[in-house]
Order: sequence, then C-alpha cells, then structure tokens
Amino acid sequence: MKKTFKALKFIGFLLFVLVAIIACDKDYNSIESDVIGLKSFTTDNSQVPIASYNKKLNSLKINNLNASLLGVFNDPAYGQTTASIITQMTPTVYSPNFGTNPVIDSVVLTIPYYNRITGIDNDNTVYTIQDSLYGSAAIKLSIYQNNYFLRDFNPNEDLNVTQNYYSYASGTINSTDNFAINEGGAINFDTQKGALVYEEDSLVFSSNAIVLKTIAADGTETFERKTPALRDTLNPAFWKTLIIDKQDDAVLSNANNFYNYFRGLYFKAEAKNNDGSMILLDFAGSGSNITIYYSHDSSVEGADRLTDSYVLNFTGNRLNTFINNYNLVSLENGDSTNGDEKLYLKGTEGSMAVVDLFTGLMEYTDQDGVTSNIPALDAFKKTYRKLDKTGNYLPKVNGSYPLKRLINEAQLVIYEDENIALPATSSDKYPDPKDYHKYDRIYAYDLKNNIPLTDYSFDPTSNSTDAYNSRYVHLGQRITDDNGENAKYKIRITEYLNSILLKDSTNTKIGLVLSTNVNYVSNSPILNSDDVVTQVPSAAIITPRGTVLYGSNENVPESKRMSLELYFTKENSEN
Repeated sequence: MKKTFKALKFIGFLLFVLVAIIACDKDYNSIESDVIGLKSFTTDNSQVPIASYNKKLNSLKINNLNASLLGVFNDPAYGQTTASIITQMTPTVYSPNFGTNPVIDSVVLTIPYYNRITGIDNDNTVYTIQDSLYGSAAIKLSIYQNNYFLRDFNPNEDLNVTQNYYSYASGTINSTDNFAINEGGAINFDTQKGALVYEEDSLVFSSNAIVLKTIAADGTETFERKTPALRDTLNPAFWKTLIIDKQDDAVLSNANNFYNYFRGLYFKAEAKNNDGSMILLDFAGSGSNITIYYSHDSSVEGADRLTDSYVLNFTGNRLNTFINNYNLVSLENGDSTNGDEKLYLKGTEGSMAVVDLFTGLMEYTDQDGVTSNIPALDAFKKTYRKLDKTGNYLPKVNGSYPLKRLINEAQLVIYEDENIALPATSSDKYPDPKDYHKYDRIYAYDLKNNIPLTDYSFDPTSNSTDAYNSRYVHLGQRITDDNGENAKYKIRITEYLNSILLKDSTNTKIGLVLSTNVNYVSNSPILNSDDVVTQVPSAAIITPRGTVLYGSNENVPESKRMSLELYFTKENSEN
C-alpha cells in the first residue's frame, strides 16, 4: 500500500509539471495528442552515452557585474581567493555651489550588505547577512584613490563598443597585487593606486543594523535604524581638496570631465593571519554612496550657518578583481573524448564542466532486425521517431516529427564527490559542516548560443525573491539520503530533448557551473576564446564557493557516474 501511495504522489507531481508545460506550449499539446490515447502504451527507461569534462576558466569579463565580491575566502576544497574592487564614482549634481566659506562636517561611506529580515526583537527589526557572507574572520581593508582611467568604449573597435575588462587571477603571477587584462595587456592596479583614503586593519562584516543618533538643539536624542552596511567616516581633508576646493572648476561640470579628473577608488582586501571572510555587495544600489556633509555661511547676516550635503554614487565602470591561490587542487582542461572522473565547479575564474550528449556510437537495431553501431544521436532519433517501412522518418505533421516514444522525463543525474573537503569547524550558517554544500545550485546552459536551456523557460517554479527556491524543476536542488550523504543533483532536460526529436533542434554541448542565483542569466564573455566555451554565466563568477562532482569517465563507479536517464512512454506494438 505504501508503494502505491508513493507512486501516486510521483504521478501527481509529473501531472502538475505536464499541465504547466502544456499551458505554456499549445503546440506540445496538439502534437502529442496524436501519440497518447490512440493505442496501448507502456512506460520504460533507458540511458544514453554522454561525456563530461572540465574546462579551466581564464580571462572572464569582470566589469559591471550585478554585484561585487569583497574579502578573503578559504575554500576547503580549493584554496584561497581574495576579491577586491575598482570603481568609478559619479556625482549626483554637476557644477555644484558649495556656498561661502564651506566647511566639511563629516564624510560618510555607506555600502549596504545584501540582507533579509529574520524577525523582530524589542520592536526592532533583526537582519541577517549570512546568505551573502562566506566565512566569519576579519580582513584588512584599504581604500586607495585609483589613478587608472577606466574607459567606457574600446578604441580598437567600432564606435560605441563597450570597453571590457577581464580577470587575471592566478596567484602564481603575483599573490599580492590585483590585476585585470584587456586587449592592450595586463593592468596592475597596485601600481596605479594613489592616496590612501581609508584603512581598517580588522574589518568584520556584521548583521547588526546601523543605528544613527541625532541630537537636536534642545538636547533631544532621536535614533534611526538602517540595514546592515559597510559604513564608516572618511578623512575630510582628502575630500575637501578633491571636491569642495574645485567649486566652479570644469572638472565638476560633467561626467566625462569628472571621470578623467577623479578616476575612482580601489577597495583592496587582504587576509588576516591567512584567513578572512568575503561578502557580496550591491555597489549599484541607491543606498551605496559617499556623502560629504558640510556647512556654509548664510546669505542673511547674523544667521546660523546652513548645512548641506554632496553625494557621490558608485556608478560608472566597476571591476571585481580576484587573486586565486588554489593550493589544494590543480585546475586543468579535461578529456573531451573519454570524460573526466572528477568535475571541478569553481567561481571567481575557476573551472566549469562541459557535458556532451550522444557521444560516439550507439547500438541500434533496425526494423529488419539488423543491429549495427551508428552515431548515438541518430540512434536516439530513430528509436523515438516513427519510421516508414524503409527506415526513414515519417514526414513532419504541423512542423513536428511524429513520435512512437514520448519522453516523459529526462534527467541529467550528477553525483557529488563524497570525499570533497569540508570545513573543519562549524559556523553560524553551517552548524554542521556536512551542510556546507546544502544550498549549492547547479546552473546548466546552452554553450553554442549562451542561453538557458529550453526547460528553463518551461519551469513553473520561477521565484524572483528567493533564488534558492526558483527553477527547481529544471535545475533541481541538492538531494541527500536520510543521513545527509550521497548527495546528487538532477537537471531536467525533457523539453531540450523533445525539441531535438520534434523540431530537429540542434544538439549543443551543455555547460555546468555553480551558481548562487539561478535567476541571474546574463553572461560574461571570455577574452579571445577559440574554444567551445566563449561565455560564462556572470552569476558563476561571483559565486566564491566551489564543489567537486563525479564525471562520466568509465573509471567512476557506475553507481556514481554522471548519466542521462530517460523515462518514456512507448507503443506496445513497437518492435
């Protein structure tokens, strides 16, 4: 009875997904109605040959990502990554009038952390930043004036082609300096740094709300609470010379003049005792800025001085640089023919996996009972499409090939390496180190066209506010047994394969990356790539943690080997 109940629940879930798919695609409904219901059918499953292998990543576009990493992260399976930021700043007002005898009262840096509300305590909102924080130890943060001009447009390309900057992250080049690279060569931002604007020798990223106290003229105190942020005061003398003293100067009159005059800031992160933490920051958010608070004389004789502020936002070009000291694993390009035993998925210019479906030859028995080895993709099509008496495909009906087998479910099943290194100690986010990879998500994409797979748009579970619980039919969440072990992922590619069968869509290689936000599908190109991988999902670049998976190589135990499993319905009359 229990098995029957479980089967009914599984069928119910499949019907839910099927209804959602049919609702999105009327053509799918009309085509398959010619297959189902007219004859007696049975269900079955099979596997098809695949090859999965590693692709080492270099020179990824790192400017103007939707978020930026800052800090130091020690990945227990890979090694240490240090992330720094170079950013332009943009005034909110041009040609400002600071008044007579302006004097700076304070200069405040504010960059809110990504956070979410966890509750209320004594009528105060409680926040957490754990979803965007990696590690808990202190780092050293130094902020310098940047003297390198970040161009908007590439002078070597046609008019209005954006200038891109790419990662140059290998710690073997230089383990202390931050680099980027473009068509002109490498850029060392440590040789381009100017005055030291700010320094904190022991910075800890905190979930505590920012509490601001205001004292009125009568001594009354009021308090304002703001979301957790990197917030501190800066040296007024630097900003007086840079901004206030330039009133009526052309350098403050427009964006181009300002970008050339003040080329931005360099946020340089460094480890403390070879440890640290890393956080994801929203520099482009409305709350991220440097605000100069100042006072000036009133035009009314004898009146009190007037107060005002001047705001600089973190807009314009922004680069996220990385230094990778991967001393625990060597990342290399893999074996595209035989596949690799282990697959290394790592962000911040690390590594990804390539999956090649229908590789090599596959045994096929034709309608005359003759068995031969033919290309695997051809064998797949001939097995699932209806054929005429000569073994050729029947003509298309309404633009689609008739099928004798209907794929109900196609899953790329991927197992996690159970020997993957885990943190030695627990943390607030992972009290049990075995939960360290609990929230990992694998994102799959079409390498030829650099777009999500077809199943992504068919997935009815899109969630714009909770990325972990978004698109989990297509990009399945990490699954473990009752003991929290034998972790695996299931990537649903049913519609991708049905498009090949029905529409003769091109079978392309599939890229796999680790992602903390499967809703973020923008891509970052690779500089001068002549490989099948020309772009990488931008979300993977700003995902600092890595994982290790089992590949498709025959040396991997069959119970752990990556596989493509097909569940299908077929006619009972099929030979």
